[in-house]
Amino acid sequence: DGAEAFAKAVRANEGLLITDTTWRDAHQSLLATRLRTIDMLNIAPATSVALRNCYSLENWGGATFDVSMRFLRECPWERLAAMREAVPDIPFQMLLRGANAVGYTSYPDNVVHDFCKVAKETGMDVFRIFDSVNYIENMKLGIDAVGQAGGIVEAAVCYTGDVSDPKKGKYTLEYYLNFVRELEALGIHVLAIKDMAGLLRPEAASLLVGSIREEFPDLPIHVHTHDTAGTGVASMLAAGRAGADAVDAASDAMSGTTAQPPLGALVASTAGTNLDTGLDLNEVSALNEYWEECRGLYAPFESGQKSGSADVYIHEMPGGQYTNLLYQSTQLGLTGQWSSVKKAYAAANRLLGDIIKVTPSSKVTGDLAQFLVANNLTEQDVIDQAETLSFPSSVIEYFQGYLGIPPFGFPEPLRSRVLKGKTIPGTDGKSCFEGRPGAEMAPYDFDATRTKLQEKYRGSTIGDTDLLSYAMYPSVYDEYMEHKG
Repeated sequence: DGAEAFAKAVRANEGLLITDTTWRDAHQSLLATRLRTIDMLNIAPATSVALRNCYSLENWGGATFDVSMRFLRECPWERLAAMREAVPDIPFQMLLRGANAVGYTSYPDNVVHDFCKVAKETGMDVFRIFDSVNYIENMKLGIDAVGQAGGIVEAAVCYTGDVSDPKKGKYTLEYYLNFVRELEALGIHVLAIKDMAGLLRPEAASLLVGSIREEFPDLPIHVHTHDTAGTGVASMLAAGRAGADAVDAASDAMSGTTAQPPLGALVASTAGTNLDTGLDLNEVSALNEYWEECRGLYAPFESGQKSGSADVYIHEMPGGQYTNLLYQSTQLGLTGQWSSVKKAYAAANRLLGDIIKVTPSSKVTGDLAQFLVANNLTEQDVIDQAETLSFPSSVIEYFQGYLGIPPFGFPEPLRSRVLKGKTIPGTDGKSCFEGRPGAEMAPYDFDATRTKLQEKYRGSTIGDTDLLSYAMYPSVYDEYMEHKG
């Protein structure tokens, strides 16, 4: 009956709805996004029964798009179509990085619009849209693109800081309420609170969700967190009691630490109460037996993290980045310096202006943190030597405005020093974007790209999905096609 009817049904539901993240964020956070399509399809028939009362299955977008091509040599579009065929009756949900689509930078507007259109046609239902610095102009593009494609617009406010502590920085309750007001005015269907690092403590969840619910009684609220510190179940129960309609969880064997809170714990904790999830503990436990066995196959991709870690409240590293950054640090020769990298992550965040940290802004923070450790630099060293240091390209592009404008502006004098003598390619000598980057980009030429790819890969049928994969990840797509033969 359409997105508006979906939103009304969610709001009218008695109990706490669940989004299961096992097929996307859970393995992105625990297993470096390496879960193969076949291992999801094998459990799809049982999933379609056990999770029939779920809000959604989160199964696409985020890092799964490029990793499936880059490392698994699988087509993400074929994955989505196969999952849709195997699970026809549960809404599918994806993570859309606003103006960044499923990439790490800004793209021309027509790329984002076409991506959402084809994703919807291939089987996607709910699009959780976020921006890595909560930049409303980038959000508008994603919201418009999903709306025109006919998808369910679940717009996210990315959470950092601690609203329950008035002394904790700039991200106050009023900051979040103002951002929600801006989103609600854009005609969104559902509001998501995206707590990508697991910083939303139970008291803060009660305050934030309760305040939003009081001001917006008809707006469905969906809460996402990571269980890095071990408080995930408590925070989701607090959110539910305060008026949230849905929360995220993962199958027990794929939950905890940097992934989502355990599904079984939430099902059991709410059974028979006014927050009953509508899921059966025996059925979800049967699914979990599969995932217990399956996870063992991916042992080489485990991060080695064996327990929760409350120091996330200090470094604020997103759950999906934690394991990847740990692995990257080892590859960069920083073995044994993980505690230094975590401290440097907090320092990098301060240097960047205390920003929202989620892909791709979290990558900027991580790159700068590794740069600090590898070069033995202090925060003051960076400020003093900024004009001569060879910063990672992601850091330079952040200061040039490639990701948009952060809520409280860019830090000075660091920004001016980093950008001294640098210009943005393809502009008339501009050192930085002054608004939404995509607004200044020429439309992507899909026709020319189709011709080029048809000549390059003779014998292959180049469809719209190929064009979109190439538009966002040209080198990754080429490697995938060469492997495909």
